[in-house]
Amino acid sequence: GARETFESYYRKQRRKQARLVLQPPSNMHETLDGYRKYFNQIVGFFVVEDHILHTTQGLVNRAYIDELWEMALSKTIAALRTHSSYCSDPSLVLDLKNLIVLFADTLQGYGFPVNQLFDMLLEIQEQYSETLLKKWAAVFRNILDSDNYSPIPVSNEEVYRKIVGQFPFQDAELEKQPFPKKFPFSEFVPKVYSQIKEFIYACLKFSEDLHLSSTEVDDMIRKSTNLLLTRTLSNCLQNVIKRKNVGLTELVQIIINTTHLEKSCRFLEEFITNITNVLPETVHTTKLYGTTTFKDARHAAEEEIYTNLNQKIDQFLQLADYDWVAPEPGSRASEYLVDLIGFLRSTFAVFTHLPGQGDVHSTMSGKVAQTACMSACKHLSTSLLQLLLEAEVRQLSLGALHQFNLDVEECEQFARSGPVPGFQGDTLQLAFIDLRQV
Repeated sequence: GARETFESYYRKQRRKQARLVLQPPSNMHETLDGYRKYFNQIVGFFVVEDHILHTTQGLVNRAYIDELWEMALSKTIAALRTHSSYCSDPSLVLDLKNLIVLFADTLQGYGFPVNQLFDMLLEIQEQYSETLLKKWAAVFRNILDSDNYSPIPVSNEEVYRKIVGQFPFQDAELEKQPFPKKFPFSEFVPKVYSQIKEFIYACLKFSEDLHLSSTEVDDMIRKSTNLLLTRTLSNCLQNVIKRKNVGLTELVQIIINTTHLEKSCRFLEEFITNITNVLPETVHTTKLYGTTTFKDARHAAEEEIYTNLNQKIDQFLQLADYDWVAPEPGSRASEYLVDLIGFLRSTFAVFTHLPGQGDVHSTMSGKVAQTACMSACKHLSTSLLQLLLEAEVRQLSLGALHQFNLDVEECEQFARSGPVPGFQGDTLQLAFIDLRQV
């Protein structure tokens, strides 16, 4: 006879129990089991309420359950937001996503609205993407640190096919050459390319079962891949280029490597298209603009080459020790300058012996070599001129001038000898023309 009292007592007690169930344990984010227990408690609570709704008369009604569910949903989402943000392991975030999908699908089966959970999964996707980027930063760092920055040698067909299987490379000239032969790029090219594909697969895993359209999935993958290229890989490449001990041959190899990676980006576009079935021409598709990463790295490597050369020239010039009042000149150019010219000769020989002569590399490294050679000659010319015009030099003997002239002739001789092929006429000698006039 106390039905009303019982109903209100029942509802009040159940609300208290719901609050307890919705309280997540403090270390929930540490393991998947923590999340699983939490979800099971909530599902259990609402399955019981749903059962009571359908088997009793009036003890609970739809409005009461809906109100409870709304409170539960907002508390669950707040708890998940907080706890998932602590997680730095992408595979745990992925497992959590699968649990949330199961949780949402189960409750939806009981008629509870779960759209908000799917919306929240898109937030977690962003965080998943961040944890992936962190993980791949370490992967790229390892690859770049362990590379030997020299062309990959191949001794037989099997090794050749293996590398061509990892990285989209076609070169009719190289195909014809007998073994042993070399690919123009170093190990890091196929390795980085494979890892970009692995990253794309990892992104795709998150989008499964999220009831997303293929364009949304495509968009998500392309955006994450752009970030991987422009932020993560870009930083790793720039760090290698700016390293103290990086030599000219390594820098030249980086220029060749990044050219190949840039060319391979259209295959990555195709790879994504094959996965998502969204054609790149479709309206609204995000482009893979991350390819600029490779251009930027190449420019940085080129700049570093020019800077490096100039610093080396400066080191030689510190050894210059002219006696400006010498009565007689020496019989040959100063020793420091002969050494300096010798260094420049051997440096530019490196450029001309790069792999892949007769194709894109020789023209590309040719351009870099020409610019580097021109910039080195101009720097040398300006520095020598400064030595001559320094304020401390109060007087000059004819002997000193003749000695200096021998040194300038040595420079002009170097410019004439064509240290780098491809210069028009006497372009290179013009670098020393002001010095000659003075």
